[in-house]
Amino acid sequence: MSSTFAFPPPDRRPVLRPVRRIRSVLAVLTVLGLGATACGTSSASDSSTVVVNMGYQSKTINTVTAGTLLRDRGTFERKLNAIGKAEGVHYKVVWQDFPSGPPLTAQMIAGKVDIGSMGDYPVLVNGSKTAQYADAASELVAVTGYNLRGSLNQVVVPTGSSAKTLADLRGKVISTSLGSAGHGMLVKALDKNGMTPSNVKLLNQDPSVGASALEGKQVAALSQFVPWPQLMVFRKQGRLLYDGGTNKVPTFHAVVTRKTFATAHPEVMRAFLESVRDTTDYLNTHPLTAALRVSKITGIEPEVVYLYNGPGGLVTFDPTIKQPLVDALAADLPFLKDLGSVKNLDLKKFIDDSYLRKVYGSSYDAVQASVKNPDKLSGQDPLCHTAVDDPGTASEVWFTGGKSTGVAATPTCLLQQIAAHHGDVRAAYVPDAKNGTRMFASAATWVLDPSRSAHSRLLPFAVAADADSYLAGHQGARELDYAAALAAS
Repeated sequence: MSSTFAFPPPDRRPVLRPVRRIRSVLAVLTVLGLGATACGTSSASDSSTVVVNMGYQSKTINTVTAGTLLRDRGTFERKLNAIGKAEGVHYKVVWQDFPSGPPLTAQMIAGKVDIGSMGDYPVLVNGSKTAQYADAASELVAVTGYNLRGSLNQVVVPTGSSAKTLADLRGKVISTSLGSAGHGMLVKALDKNGMTPSNVKLLNQDPSVGASALEGKQVAALSQFVPWPQLMVFRKQGRLLYDGGTNKVPTFHAVVTRKTFATAHPEVMRAFLESVRDTTDYLNTHPLTAALRVSKITGIEPEVVYLYNGPGGLVTFDPTIKQPLVDALAADLPFLKDLGSVKNLDLKKFIDDSYLRKVYGSSYDAVQASVKNPDKLSGQDPLCHTAVDDPGTASEVWFTGGKSTGVAATPTCLLQQIAAHHGDVRAAYVPDAKNGTRMFASAATWVLDPSRSAHSRLLPFAVAADADSYLAGHQGARELDYAAALAAS
């Protein structure tokens, strides 16, 4: 793996109280590549101590409200300590960092994880596989973050690639993680464009390996989930070819727990979900501070974290289990069944929002029904003197050395701010002119349309094909690169 993708190693904590498991569980672990490792329990040798085994993915920034950021803030532990003092019980939280969902699921089957977070496709696999064991059967109890259009999954190509559409990848190698949301998005995208997986060569790779392969031009494209596509774009090692949001299929990450643990320790579930809600509120209220902290912990550039987790970002953070997300799970099941990753799963039994309802009380239904991003850009544009209140045009700039970011009413107004600024720009964010997908302004394909108003004549497009489509229907418009767009602002 290239050193470019060498994130800090995950925290390795000792496993408590090894015990033997039945042979069938060990067989599952062997299949998933974990071998016959020692397994922990949910309680220590002291009967007055309750051990809570937490599984999370530190590098998956869509799960920070149930993992990285939650752990860093210590909210969960403080709530458990308060309960413990009142009840005379000691709680010990053991955090385990995983690179992806499958190994976390294997450890849940082995009894070494009580609560974990992962993406929508791995969640379905988790529910199906754990259902085979009475003491490991899981349930989906909360969501971390989501994107209703599906823009958390994208296809990128090397910066020097001539490809403009998926059709240009016919017969070429595409790196993806088989069974992941990135894989599922690609299959749907190919079908939407009159192709099938047989028209390309799929290469099964972990995201970091695929990213290195794309950087070395060993593959023609990379189809992956958050944050890998935009990480490649930010590092100027990739260019966005296809936005998963074009499929208009919601994607999200969620929290699962072993039913036996949740039943035995409802006080832990409440404390945990209260902590998830508290962390979500903190992130939505202090997005820049949260992004800087997550970056320091994970090694992922803060500009990339902020693209996803900032106001109006690609991720909407909300723990409630919304119906569009449930519908998306139902639509994803056939794909995973065809792969053989899922046998049977009753979603009505698997999804349980009763724990969250106790946390939210009477407000749950209203919050669940809303799909508005609670963290949106707002304010007053300092140059265009216009209110920043339209999510479809609201833009943001992060100047180097600045302790906060600035807002702009439109992408054109944003470029005017940057052009007038005497200093470097750390990052600038604009919404795609066609779909509203948040992206780096420097990575957009820009179009100048003189027929539009002075504040909206410069239009950013996330993919070149959409810019070409606009140009074909607007006489007099022309394509610009970022430098030329700045000059024209």
